[in-house]
Amino acid sequence: MTRLLRPAHWMGMLLLLWAVPVLAQEGEASPAESPMGWVFRWINFAIVVVGIAYAFRKASPIFRRHADEISERIAEGTRARETAEKQRREVQAKLAGIEEEVARMRVEAKRGAEAEAERLRELARTEAEMIERAAQQEIAARERAARLELKALAARLAIERAEAMLRQAMTPESEAVLFGTFVRQLEGKVN
Repeated sequence: MTRLLRPAHWMGMLLLLWAVPVLAQEGEASPAESPMGWVFRWINFAIVVVGIAYAFRKASPIFRRHADEISERIAEGTRARETAEKQRREVQAKLAGIEEEVARMRVEAKRGAEAEAERLRELARTEAEMIERAAQQEIAARERAARLELKALAARLAIERAEAMLRQAMTPESEAVLFGTFVRQLEGKVN
């Protein structure tokens, strides 16, 4: 019902404003200074106030929407700031832990290098032992070969020396005795 009265009020106000010039009296000095002028000033003031109130009322949903958008953006900004703060704290935590991580990695690298150096020393020691055994075996084999060669040389020299001694000791008479002994032994074996 208040909605129906509102247009009626406006219509009445407009008719009154339209009728004011007709009701004005002629001959007076200034209609603005008359009591009727003061009434119209108050009516004009009321119209302006009502117009402003009406404009604010019509604009209030726009202002409310705008205020809601601003509130939403502020809330988004707050959430973004909180997210950024959280990320900053995480990064700071990681950076704080990075020194420990670097120290741990250095210790692990040092341990790994020491283990690798020890493995290489052990490998070199094993290789040296294998080379030493191979060298000893080679020396032993060459020593055996040299001994055999020396024995063969000694045997050959002994045979040559014995031959030389036999040639010197063999005279035609001793050859005849030897030959005769050999023949007799053969005759004895045949019988």
